[in-house]
Amino acid sequence: MLTNEEIFAKDKSDYLPVFARYNIVLDHGDGPYVYDTKGKKYIDFLAGIAVNVVGHNYKPLVDAVSQQASKMIHCSNLYYTEVQVEAAEKLKNLSGMDKVFFGNSGAEANEGAIKLARKYATNIDPEKIQIISALHSFHGRTLATLTATGQDHYHHGFGPLPAGFDYVPYNDIQALEAKMSDKTCAVMLEAIQGEGGVHVPDPDYLPKVRALCDKYNAVLIFDEVQCGMGRTGTFFGCQQFGVKPDIVTLAKGLAGGVPIGAFMATDKVANAFHAGDHGSTFGGNPLACAAACVVLDALIDGNLMENAKEIGAYLQSKFEEYKAKYPNLIKEVRGRGLILGMELTRPGREIANECLDYGAIINCTAGNVLRFVPPLNITKAHVDELISVLDKVLPKYA
Repeated sequence: MLTNEEIFAKDKSDYLPVFARYNIVLDHGDGPYVYDTKGKKYIDFLAGIAVNVVGHNYKPLVDAVSQQASKMIHCSNLYYTEVQVEAAEKLKNLSGMDKVFFGNSGAEANEGAIKLARKYATNIDPEKIQIISALHSFHGRTLATLTATGQDHYHHGFGPLPAGFDYVPYNDIQALEAKMSDKTCAVMLEAIQGEGGVHVPDPDYLPKVRALCDKYNAVLIFDEVQCGMGRTGTFFGCQQFGVKPDIVTLAKGLAGGVPIGAFMATDKVANAFHAGDHGSTFGGNPLACAAACVVLDALIDGNLMENAKEIGAYLQSKFEEYKAKYPNLIKEVRGRGLILGMELTRPGREIANECLDYGAIINCTAGNVLRFVPPLNITKAHVDELISVLDKVLPKYA
């Protein structure tokens, strides 16, 4: 077995240096806990960045993946599989959308959504190509989704970027209306911005976006890769605001850790695609779909969405107490359910590192926002474990 130092050295030698990793080596997990190679236990409030929605070593998921692996891991999408049909049906019923396509990641799901929107819009008018997204958004790492991401630092060094993308401030309906016209193909938004710092829109913002898209016959795309899958207390974050999109994307938690992505569309938009317009070699393969079926069943039958709402409210109340206690450190607490952010008046990476030392995994996004996206089946007792760590760490920085 390699030592941590040997693993660090091999990573530095062999792996592309694109991750600012924390200085531990994880070995296994169980429930909301992970363990490093030295046996140290951590309460996991990052969950693989909103991926491990049923925690680690969830027996129904482990069993389903094991059984499917012994039966068939992969086959081409040139053929039907029962498990893919089952996963699509479950997702369709939960989402209220009409058609489903499975890919491998959030970026691939968003890429497919952009392609479908362009195909639909340019069938109406070949010049109807403008896609508007929000500043501080994050939509992926492919060239198109990178361009849709409204953060300049992600664009540097990758030009020329695809044409036809514009940006507006999030939660500013006047700015959006000023950008839109009959040439607008789509508006692409996160219902709650995740990587950008857990920004929640005003209650009337998304309904007004829907109205503008209807006015200009533009496609409304919601990127629910991080805030979907029941994390807010409803299956989609946009359902918190009573809005239905034309296209919606999912990934992260959809198969509880097995790589998968999906985009869903209404029939009106989906009918723009025909055989050969899109595809994926690995997307929706039997292994990933077997895992997705388990997670979707857990959402349907396991009370996970109600738990996210209840436990999220409890966690948020604890954070609000911190805000009142440490006003010089904590600027704002925001989020819904179990996607929560604590905006600090200082950079947050050092605080996340110290929480790790005390046995709690969180992370810092947008420079100064502590982000909390734990498994959806955590309990109040697990929250109290996190709070006991924060009680030790936060006073040092207040």
